[in-house]
Amino acid sequence: MTTANSQNPLTAAQSDPKVLGWMQGFPPAANKVIRFSDGGFLQFPQLRWTTSHYRELVATKSVATLSAGGGFSSQSLPYQLRDDLDSVAFQIMGQKRSMTWGQAFDANYTDGVIVLHQGKVVYEKYAGALEPSGQHMAFSITKSFTGLLGAMLVASGQLDEHAQVAHYIPELAQSAFANATVRQVMDMTTGLAYSEDYANPQADIWRHARAGGVLPALPNSSAGGGDSSPRSFYEFLKTVKPQGSHGEAFSYKTVNTDVLGWLISRVTQQSLNEYLSQTLWQPLGAEQDAYLSIDSAGVCFAGGGLNTGLRDLARFGELMRCEGQLNGKQIVPAAVIADIGVGADKAHFAQAGLHTLQGWSYRNMWWVSHNTHGAYMARGIHGQALYIDPTADMVIARYASHPIAGNVFIDPCSLPAYHALAQHLMQG
Repeated sequence: MTTANSQNPLTAAQSDPKVLGWMQGFPPAANKVIRFSDGGFLQFPQLRWTTSHYRELVATKSVATLSAGGGFSSQSLPYQLRDDLDSVAFQIMGQKRSMTWGQAFDANYTDGVIVLHQGKVVYEKYAGALEPSGQHMAFSITKSFTGLLGAMLVASGQLDEHAQVAHYIPELAQSAFANATVRQVMDMTTGLAYSEDYANPQADIWRHARAGGVLPALPNSSAGGGDSSPRSFYEFLKTVKPQGSHGEAFSYKTVNTDVLGWLISRVTQQSLNEYLSQTLWQPLGAEQDAYLSIDSAGVCFAGGGLNTGLRDLARFGELMRCEGQLNGKQIVPAAVIADIGVGADKAHFAQAGLHTLQGWSYRNMWWVSHNTHGAYMARGIHGQALYIDPTADMVIARYASHPIAGNVFIDPCSLPAYHALAQHLMQG
């Protein structure tokens, strides 16, 4: 949730946390300590350490791989590594010059990337502070997990997509969400007086983040912005006011996902981490626990708090590619996956003015390309990506710590690379 603090930030090699010595030693040197309380943990280059160590800074809840009674076990990923992918070239979006897949690794400040083709790992590489056994901040990839859980509840009839939010959450009856439908929340076509401009320090996203403990409170404030400020995600959601009409245009706002997280917990009577573990993480055969950051009331950050291992993120992508079936089990209804792939109203999406995503749409909190391969993806700030290409039988899972938050600055060296790699793999 930060932008670069310099016009010319350090390169990927120069900003490597191990090279800079962040949090090394017992104790670390005073100028190498990263703390939550001063807000520096999300500034670059400290960000490159934080993204792989978030649990050391904030309160969290586990997304367990096993239930108390057991019943599921980790499923190993098959490997068939290739040595020809780093040389795959693509043209940078909006430019005449080209770049290779190997060069894009550092250009995107990649911490780790895995490519699956036809269910096998064909490429795996790590850098920075991320290790195969470690976990990384997924940022808004979290939204796509939450969106999928919501879509599954709609498919099972436990959640009515046509019902208004206040039907399930009367606590939001005085907020902008009261007369929004569940579907409008899931596709982010709500009309809200809420700004998610990361470059604007006065944007609502920062008050939202402070209320949920994602950022430290401002000085002399109980939750950031005064003693009467919201002190949890749910409290903040009650304060969101309407602007415009629901159902007319896509507008990306994290608060929608936190409302969906509340809806999920309300109808299942489970916390989001518990429901995610039971419904996806355990059946998936994840090799390690994931975790979600929580606010002061113990509520999981549905809009951006998930942290996972890279291999487990790739497993999740493979589940999506295989239409919800993995390890011999139908974990997600195939119709739910198909609905995501079809996408939503492209005219609604176009009103957001996202120039690197022209012709895309947004469905169940997934980004749908509508390209010739039917690709769709989960996305998070600072370069997090889970890209599924059903035509090429390809999944790309990438974690990164780019100095600039907005993907509009990252897409030119990412989206063309994904498609070029898909075309290369299809050639054999």
